[in-house]
Amino acid sequence: MKFYVVDDDPDIISLLEKMLSGAGHEVVTSGSSRYALENIPVVRPDCVITDLMMPEMDGFELTRVLRSRPELAGLKIIVLSTKTYDFDRRRAKELGADGYITKPIRRELLLPQIDEIVSHKVTVNYWGVHGTLPVPGPHTLRYGGNTPCVSVEVGGGEPLYVFDCGSGIKKLSDRVMGSKEPRFSARIFISHPHWDHINTIPFFAPLYIRGNQVEVYGPYQGDLTIDRVVSAQMESVYFPVTIREFGARLTFRDLREESLTFGPVRIDTMLLKHPGYCLGYRLSAHGRSVCYITDNELYLPSDARYDERYVERLADFVRGADTLITDVTYRDHEYPSKVDWGHSSVSMVADLAARAEVRRLQLFHHDPDQTDDDIDAKLSEMRAALAKLGGPGCRVQCEAPAEGTELIL
Repeated sequence: MKFYVVDDDPDIISLLEKMLSGAGHEVVTSGSSRYALENIPVVRPDCVITDLMMPEMDGFELTRVLRSRPELAGLKIIVLSTKTYDFDRRRAKELGADGYITKPIRRELLLPQIDEIVSHKVTVNYWGVHGTLPVPGPHTLRYGGNTPCVSVEVGGGEPLYVFDCGSGIKKLSDRVMGSKEPRFSARIFISHPHWDHINTIPFFAPLYIRGNQVEVYGPYQGDLTIDRVVSAQMESVYFPVTIREFGARLTFRDLREESLTFGPVRIDTMLLKHPGYCLGYRLSAHGRSVCYITDNELYLPSDARYDERYVERLADFVRGADTLITDVTYRDHEYPSKVDWGHSSVSMVADLAARAEVRRLQLFHHDPDQTDDDIDAKLSEMRAALAKLGGPGCRVQCEAPAEGTELIL
């Protein structure tokens, strides 16, 4: 890439030039923000790295003016500053900065931080794939026994997107706390408030750290808001730590069927067939799409409760997704005794994936009684069912991700 570095500190310019060129990038520098403003449209860099506190024109104004020029619409802008205030981070983002990195420069972190901001990667990580309750033990060593939690990293300096807070979120918490990032921000989307999807929220350590920012979104339950759902399970009679002890800036929003836009990320929601108010999510960013559809019952066509209109609507919702993460709780022979429990089996999901022509199907929310060998068998049955459907079904790539699996789209 071609970088343009703007800083009135020659030592910083020298250090950045050495690090970026050493990584194979082309680097142009300027100690004058006004000169840089004139020169950047000529040089046409891929990314500008600018200080904030500069005498002629500060980094805020430089960012604002650069963002006002249509010919520079594809330019990435990164602020690099000694100012660690949340106000400055927010203001830089409002004016069009793609990322914000604080000085002093940490050599081991800087290039990965820049790469994350300028990247268009979408990365999916699985932290818990079982449903209902955690099932640790010798029979779940390969796939893991934690309950639902999936995270999605969107390149470009976006907050982390987290779907559900089952026991798997403790592993995500450990990774976040083990990193050296000075600030953490996330958007958490709850599918529904059953215990296996919310009861590990109090063990997500970033929530207790002042300066972190976490937004929690979840389905409205008639007279019960998502903030009440979270806080009620932490009342003292149930848990020794209350929500008032969280140190992060925490906000809540109730969701219905709607669409949300966060910069390059769009989140669409759809009501699912499950006891209570349950939402499925579709995340779209940088031309990729991930659908998170768990706790959803697709009745057999022979059942009077089968709803063709609902199946078609759901197929339209997930159509063409790069990745469909969906409830495949039961093998076909298990489902007849579990009808009306709110979950699906192999043949129903195979039909959905083929109808919607998804690229990749990820089996999720396994029954707590299923062992690793059972999940292997379920995966084989799903692949056979897709092949039997022919056409689009044969083109669906099918996997059963284990805890710790990372998928880069």
